[in-house]
Amino acid sequence: MSAQTAFTAARIFDGDLWHDESALLIEDGRVVGIVDRNEISAGASIRDMGDARIVPGFVDLQVNGGGGVLLNEQPDVDGIRTICAAHTRFGTTALLPTLITDTREITARAIAAGIAAREAKVPGFLGLHLEGPHLSIARKGAHDPKLIRPMEANDLARITEARPRLDVLLTTVAPENVTNDQIAALAAAGVTVSLGHSDSSYATVGAAAAAGARMMTHLFNAMSPLGHREPGMVGGALDLGQLNAGLIADGFHVDPVSIGVALRSKKGPGRIFLVTDAMSPIGTDMTGFTLNGREIYRRDGRLTLADGTLAGADIDMMACVRFMHERVGLYLEEALRMASLYPAEAIGMAGRKGRLTHGHDADFVALDDDLHVRATCIGGRPAFLAGRTAH
Repeated sequence: MSAQTAFTAARIFDGDLWHDESALLIEDGRVVGIVDRNEISAGASIRDMGDARIVPGFVDLQVNGGGGVLLNEQPDVDGIRTICAAHTRFGTTALLPTLITDTREITARAIAAGIAAREAKVPGFLGLHLEGPHLSIARKGAHDPKLIRPMEANDLARITEARPRLDVLLTTVAPENVTNDQIAALAAAGVTVSLGHSDSSYATVGAAAAAGARMMTHLFNAMSPLGHREPGMVGGALDLGQLNAGLIADGFHVDPVSIGVALRSKKGPGRIFLVTDAMSPIGTDMTGFTLNGREIYRRDGRLTLADGTLAGADIDMMACVRFMHERVGLYLEEALRMASLYPAEAIGMAGRKGRLTHGHDADFVALDDDLHVRATCIGGRPAFLAGRTAH
């Protein structure tokens, strides 16, 4: 057992309530509790965060890249380490490196890298997200249509066999290219199944959810819309309470008005949570990159193929929180929960992530009054400090 560390700050948000002029107590990488400053034990090491606000660390379930690295282009432990480190400066303390539709060989390498990253205890690495290749050509987005294909027995076996060696394994599939029996087998193995890049009807979504699907990938994008006679994928995401749904809040992928309508319409207990869908340029001054041999251009906050198709997002999680608070008009507390607690709930990790209460991982972010990151800690250890890199 190690000595306690007390992080003091002007305000601390535990995921539900604010605590003023208090201290976050941490021991062995876990939260002990939040106490008044005068209740800090004599033997504790005190780290004063000044007038900052401490909030739960962000959990991002869809991160294609960062720090100049795209998982598809560098599917190894060093690539995963770089991606995780790049996002700490924006408050993300746990993420799923995401593999966009690729070859069988690259998929196998990415899974092996994820298993190795877990064994190496890479800070911020939570598991893997395999987005494709079992998607719909009609709703392919920026995914290479030449690589999209139905799920076969060996694909199913590769995913289910990898699951016990990863804390979280999430896969995005389209009902057009998987069967409900395959969805049920994935769910039974503990894989989180998300529906996306699909032109499916509401009834088809309902059947997939009944089989075990529990999420929707980037709500509104690359899916059949809500129509007056056919509710489609969007209707299913909002109406089916067992489904959680990721949302890219950058103002390009979804209009703020549509976001507000979706939030008011979502049937629980499922939630809408934030994802970045970030690509390799995050944290760099890159003007473009390559995906599956195709050039992706970075201009004016957007990432696109040559034809203008959006190809991931050029946004970080802190910016998503600011967008939801300032542009959509959410209370800050709810915007923060959308970036921390709700994604943790979606993957069954709410007992460890998303709150700063007893027993939770000591993953947190210190923010200034303008909602910019001053410091990020993972397991109580500094991972990013504004103005310098922490080790």
